[in-house]
Amino acid sequence: MRDTRISKHQPEDSRTSYRANKTIVPTAPLPDHIGQNIETIVALHAKAEQDVPRLQRRVEAVASFFSRPLFLFGILFVVAAWILANLLLQRAHLPTFDAPPFNLLELVLSCGSLLIATGVLIKQERQEKLAEQRTQLILQLNLISEQKIAKLVALLEELRRDLPNVQNRPDPEADVMQQAADPQVVMAALEETLAEELADLQPQARSEPAAD
Repeated sequence: MRDTRISKHQPEDSRTSYRANKTIVPTAPLPDHIGQNIETIVALHAKAEQDVPRLQRRVEAVASFFSRPLFLFGILFVVAAWILANLLLQRAHLPTFDAPPFNLLELVLSCGSLLIATGVLIKQERQEKLAEQRTQLILQLNLISEQKIAKLVALLEELRRDLPNVQNRPDPEADVMQQAADPQVVMAALEETLAEELADLQPQARSEPAAD
């Protein structure tokens, strides 16, 4: 088993990762801007976890256990032991606690399935909210980056026109890139294009069975 943990107290030049055979593999230190980005992402996740209520945190912990193989093996063992115990009691002519067709077992499994599904949905809903927040954050950052790029293009074009040694020539593509894209216009164009593509695919889908 490999141990790739790196101590934060070590100097950046001496950070290493260790393998099972004690071979020292040197690793390059991360640039400062990448380290800052990692810390920002970790801080966002930490804040999201801190805002979770204690009761919901416990429910999600139980729901996480449901996804483990140990839980599946446990269910199979309990069901097999339940059925086997009742069959043995029935064969020995002793009173059974759940004779075939095992109605009590079916009721227990149904109630357990309801609880499991509810716990999974609670956890999934919070994960979807976090994913939506990250998507909104990415969209906002992309819009800001697009506006910054448009501003940089405009500044470069202005600098090019002011430089006496640079020939001033019209550049239609640069003129278009100086304007930041309107998200509403882009969304409308995307929806229109998708509608046209779907409209073109429907006649093709109808004609294929007729051709066969």
